[in-house]
Amino acid sequence: MERAPRGVDPNLPNSARVYDYLLGGKDNYEVDRAVAHRMLSIAPDTKTLAWFSRQFLVRAVRSAAEAGIRQFIDLGAGIPTSPNVHEVAHKVDASARVVYVDFDPVVHAHCNALLAHADGVTAMLGDVRRPDDIIERLISGGAIDFAEPVAITLVGVLHFVMDDEGPARIIARLREVMAPGSYLAFTHGSDESDPDFINQSSSDTAKSSAQVVYRSAAVVESFFEGFEMVEPGVVPLQQWLGDDLPETALVLLGGVVRKARDARAD
Repeated sequence: MERAPRGVDPNLPNSARVYDYLLGGKDNYEVDRAVAHRMLSIAPDTKTLAWFSRQFLVRAVRSAAEAGIRQFIDLGAGIPTSPNVHEVAHKVDASARVVYVDFDPVVHAHCNALLAHADGVTAMLGDVRRPDDIIERLISGGAIDFAEPVAITLVGVLHFVMDDEGPARIIARLREVMAPGSYLAFTHGSDESDPDFINQSSSDTAKSSAQVVYRSAAVVESFFEGFEMVEPGVVPLQQWLGDDLPETALVLLGGVVRKARDARAD
């Protein structure tokens, strides 16, 4: 089944628009708000978790930039929300290049409109489930030099990749092309989330582009075989952000991996 959105359908929920609403944005429809409200009725702290997710992205990008990375690919970028990846990277080095990739044509249009005047920033329509296509276009367009280290973010993306769509294969392909010293940061919905939340969200998004699958930390970690795992590993986002942050009904796992500098492409 083809789950990539072909345009605006106000009758089906869209993950980018739901997330936009949870972050306080205005680029969403009633169906997206209804899904968000049902989520919030079970887990009122989901808006807090959306903020945690954004902070994780910001910290991961800043850390990579401070480590010397000057190329960034935001896969599954979603509707632009400040601070954006390029804003964070450019605070460290204004020459950093950033490519925003999303499979939703509406998100792509938002990226083009809002980021058109940002130096070194490109928006690209692409489906993470087709990594070869994305890689080929990044290379042919000169947006990314894969001979040099790159930082890739997959925040709020992998749990939308079904098992039969090969999440491990996607990560393996990215690892193959990434230069030693590269980083990849990701989040993923945990199967240890509140069961009522899992059931409600799964029912709301079934057969839409926002369909989600929750996985264990062990399964998620297995997708990143061949990378070095950065401490504290694949853990709830709160453990990446600081001490004494509240637990949430929806558990989002976060992780950062690095391709060893002595690694070679397979």
